[in-house]
Amino acid sequence: MKHAWLLIVCCLLTACGGEADYSEASIADLHDQLQRGELSSEQLVEWYLERIARIDHDGLQLNSIIEVNPDALSIARALDAEWQSSGPRGPLHGIPVVLKANIDTADQMYTSAGSLALAEHVPPTDAFVVKRLRDAGAVILGKANLSEWANFRSRRSSSGWSSVGGQTKNPYDPTRSPCGSSSGSAVAVAANLTVAAIGTETDGSVVCPSGSNAIVGIKPTLGLVSRSGIIPIAHSQDTAGPMARSVRDAAILLTAMTGVDADDPATVGAEIHHDYSANLTADGLRGKRIGVLRSYHGAGSNPEVDEILSSSIEVLRGQGAELIDDIEFETPEMGNAEYEVLLFEFRADLNAYLEKTAAPVASLADLIAFNEVHADDVMPIFGQDILIEAEAKGPLTDPAYLESLNTSKHLARSSLDDALAEHQLDALIAPTNGPAWTIDHVNGDSFHIGSASLAAISGYPNITVPAGRVRGLPVGLSFMGKAWNEKQLIEIAYAFEQATEARQSPELVK
Repeated sequence: MKHAWLLIVCCLLTACGGEADYSEASIADLHDQLQRGELSSEQLVEWYLERIARIDHDGLQLNSIIEVNPDALSIARALDAEWQSSGPRGPLHGIPVVLKANIDTADQMYTSAGSLALAEHVPPTDAFVVKRLRDAGAVILGKANLSEWANFRSRRSSSGWSSVGGQTKNPYDPTRSPCGSSSGSAVAVAANLTVAAIGTETDGSVVCPSGSNAIVGIKPTLGLVSRSGIIPIAHSQDTAGPMARSVRDAAILLTAMTGVDADDPATVGAEIHHDYSANLTADGLRGKRIGVLRSYHGAGSNPEVDEILSSSIEVLRGQGAELIDDIEFETPEMGNAEYEVLLFEFRADLNAYLEKTAAPVASLADLIAFNEVHADDVMPIFGQDILIEAEAKGPLTDPAYLESLNTSKHLARSSLDDALAEHQLDALIAPTNGPAWTIDHVNGDSFHIGSASLAAISGYPNITVPAGRVRGLPVGLSFMGKAWNEKQLIEIAYAFEQATEARQSPELVK
């Protein structure tokens, strides 16, 4: 039933036909057409609704969109009228944006985190980031599928699978994983089912799906974007982030998302720039010192990824950057300490969220019980071992939690701070991901290469940009830096993007 409205609307549409094709269109391209009167937001929304029905739900069945917003057309129509009467609010006026389905909206859509336990959960208020987007004039087009509970349910999970949305597939090869947990957000952008999307990350869940689907993803400094109204894993690492086909579009989205939120104390001290998309130039790499992080997880496991890194280094040098190669980190205890922190914080943070939003289940314990009762539908391919581990943890005053928090934060932050300071670096680079693995509902995910953890645990920014492909499967390059350094990292990432033009849209969905 959840897609019936979409299919009916698309059968009635007339504006989606003809020669109109907005694939790969940037926010600026679309705004130029809106300004000239060649396009309306209503027509643009109609075009995307038709494409979602044709490609995402019928054709390739990518399953990136859990549900479309039944109010999307009326919102677009009202924004068109506002533009005619008083002009645009800004660059996002009338632009369709998709939200990951763990981000609260107080409308006719649900906020489920992909879980059947929350399949009809309607929170009382919009998340702060959603309010910011609505105020900027964005059209919330729909909710994206995700790895259920943001990939924090089982060690044997399949990225992009949820009991509400099924399995999201990689548009470059539908037999391959989209990576998780913001899988639906990434696939929707990559397959041109939306202009841009919002994902969330605790450790890699914005950058890995972005890298695996040849788009740009920005994981901001912790506190730059409010966490209120987002179903949590862990407050010490969670953040929302923009996902788009270009650095400039991601920067426009980030500008709209940021702001001080009284309900999230981490935002009070945020160093927010007015416009992250301003002053982006092709020579943004000139004179920059870039460190190369080769000791990432899975280093050397794929020579073709190493070739992409080497060619990226040559591009950076060719654009005037100075490269300091083979920066090494020794953080053997960091991963285990991080996992302990996530278990403790998930139990505390989820319980608080469920109570505050009057969710259908009142606690993590109730969620576990619900899953057991509905095991055939909720757990047909993997269980809930992580949820059970988290429920066994104590309060956030527990010495084991405090020690793990101190250890993980100290190792991640000191490693990055020391390397940046010692070598006077503007940024560090590493491959974001390896080529996507085959979807496997028997054994679960098969991560081989990933560089997200240092930035995720430290709370520092991380931006991934398309860098190349291995046998048709995208690989991203990550740019990491010190806290609140998004503006410079975006300028560096933009210059790299302009020099490489590595993004290619998926041939399967053209």
